[in-house]
Amino acid sequence: MYTITLIPGDGIGPSITEATIKVIEATGVPIQWDVQYAGMSGIEKYKDPIPEETIASIQKNKTALKGPLTTQLGKGFRSVNVALRKEFDLYINLRPAKSFEGVPSRYSNVNIVMFRENIEEFYSGIEHYIDAQKSAAETIGIVTRFGSERIVRAAFEYAVKHHRRKVSIVHKANIMKYTGGLFLEVGRQVAGEFPQIECNDIIIDNMAMQLVLNPHQFDVIVTTNLFGDILSDLCSGLVGGLGVAPGANIGKDAAIFEAVHGSAPDIAGKDIANPSALILAAAMMLNHLGEKEAAEKIHSAITETLKDPSKVTRDLNPNSKIGTKQFAQFIAERITR
Repeated sequence: MYTITLIPGDGIGPSITEATIKVIEATGVPIQWDVQYAGMSGIEKYKDPIPEETIASIQKNKTALKGPLTTQLGKGFRSVNVALRKEFDLYINLRPAKSFEGVPSRYSNVNIVMFRENIEEFYSGIEHYIDAQKSAAETIGIVTRFGSERIVRAAFEYAVKHHRRKVSIVHKANIMKYTGGLFLEVGRQVAGEFPQIECNDIIIDNMAMQLVLNPHQFDVIVTTNLFGDILSDLCSGLVGGLGVAPGANIGKDAAIFEAVHGSAPDIAGKDIANPSALILAAAMMLNHLGEKEAAEKIHSAITETLKDPSKVTRDLNPNSKIGTKQFAQFIAERITR
C-alpha cells in the first residue's frame, strides 16, 4: 500500500483529480490518498497558499500528485509551484511531449523529453525594485556548477536508461558568457562521460526556430530554468497543447507529479475539462514508484481512447458531448478489460 499526498488544486483541479483517481484505481495499485491543499484552496482553508500540513505530508510521503494551482499575475503570493520545488529541492522538471493519434496537432510522431533545471537562475526569487519610485526592477539569475551538473547528468542517465539516441544542450552562452557559458561548459564535461549518446549544443533562439521547423531532429533536451519553462510549453504546442502535457518535479528525496496547464476557473465544475495531462502524470508517478506495468496500462488505455473522436472531451472534438468523468470511465474500462 502506497500513501501519496494528493493536492486536488484550484479551478478544474478537483474534477480532473477525481477522474485521474478513477483511472489509477482501475490498475489495481493500492494507494491511500493523503488529501492536502495549496494555492487558492490553501488560502481558503488555512489562510496560507502553502500550509504547513501540506509540506509535512509531502515530507512524510515523498510522493505527491498535484492538480493545477492558481497564481495571480504580478501580485499576491509567489508561485506555489516554484515554492514547492525549492522547498523539496526538486531540481528536475521532466516534461515529455509525445504525439497522440486523435489529438489535433501540426506534427505527428513527435517524442521529445525536456529536462529543465528547476531550482536556479531567474526563478530563484531574487528580485527587487532598485528605486523608491518603483520605476526600475532587477532580477538576479544564479547558475552554479553543482546545479548544472546534476540536471545535465540526469538527462544523460535518462537517455541511457530509456535507449534514447541524443541529448541537446540548450544555452545562450554567446551573450550570457558567464551563466550560459558555465552551463555549457559543465554540459560538455558531463557529455564526455557518455560517449554512447550523441550530444549537440544549440543557442536558445535557434532552438526555438529548429523545433518549429523540424521537431523530429530532437530527442532529449536539457536546459536552464527559464529557457526550459518556455521550450517545454513550445514542445507541448507541437503535439496538441497543454491538455496532453504531463510534468514531473523530481529530487533526491521527493517527487511531485502534475498537470502543467492552468486551473481554468472559467470551466470549473462544468464536467468538460480534459483530464489527460493529469492522467499521464499519474502514469509517470507509477513508473517512478516502480509500478511499470500499471503505468503502461494507463498510457496504452489513454492512447487508444484518444484515437476515438466519439470518446474524447470537447477540446479535442468540438462536437463531442463527453465530459471529464465519462472520458475517465472510458479509460478505466479499457484498463480493466
